[in-house]
Amino acid sequence: MLKSVIILYLVVFSTYIYFSRQPDYLDGEFAEAKIHYSQDKKQMIALFVLNSSPIIINADYIFRSYKEGEIVTVIYENTEPQKAKIYSWWGYWITSSELIFSVILLTASYFVAHSITQNPTPEALTEQLDYEPEHKKKYDM
Repeated sequence: MLKSVIILYLVVFSTYIYFSRQPDYLDGEFAEAKIHYSQDKKQMIALFVLNSSPIIINADYIFRSYKEGEIVTVIYENTEPQKAKIYSWWGYWITSSELIFSVILLTASYFVAHSITQNPTPEALTEQLDYEPEHKKKYDM
């Protein structure tokens, strides 16, 4: 049962990730940006130029660090370039909040499935004990 729950989790989570990214992977444009520290040196920003106007985005991600002047790839949509993201596995494809929430959901669904199958109601138990399979003919559909 654990294998089927994990397989279902991986299929649903990967499908969710692929179709829920903003900016959209299929419609997004890519550009190169340069990492800088903000004036107060408390957060990292990425700066890229689009149609001769500079666009500044936040480059702070949990468990991810960049060096000053590092070149990164950003993904953006032409309609809203201010909502651009750094294109990387951690930060664009997988975020910490989604990962934590999905693991909690996986654990809860496992315990619910385990509880349902291991502790059936008395009516379901009597129905299961009284069940007799029908005898079918050899070539009966």
